[in-house]
Amino acid sequence: MKAIKVDHIGVAVKDAAPVIKLYRDVLGLELAGDEVVKEQKVRTIFLPVGDTEIELLESTEPDGPVAKFLETKGEGIQHIAFMVEDLDGALKELEAKGVRLIDKVPRIGAGGKRIAFVHPKDTFGVLVELCECVKK
Repeated sequence: MKAIKVDHIGVAVKDAAPVIKLYRDVLGLELAGDEVVKEQKVRTIFLPVGDTEIELLESTEPDGPVAKFLETKGEGIQHIAFMVEDLDGALKELEAKGVRLIDKVPRIGAGGKRIAFVHPKDTFGVLVELCECVKK
């Protein structure tokens, strides 16, 4: 498995509105996407910076994973996402190397991308998301 690039950095927020204002009005970033991913109980807001993005994560349900993260850790970086060419192959390789996976089978994330999460206990406390490169 080889990571191609940092696809995005996920930032958990209680209320996206003031955070969007900061990134837009202070840092000069533009909003590129705003989507609710019902299966993950989250609203995602993408703000590109260079060839990566900041993904704001606002929980839509009190029992969602982002809500639980906010309860225990507060606002801040929730995950880092790496783009890979072959997500299925990457998951098989990681599992063969004994790396714990949250998702052994990819799921659909924001923007219709196939994604999977690696357990933070095996990545030194960092929640790692893998997302598949979309072929053009």
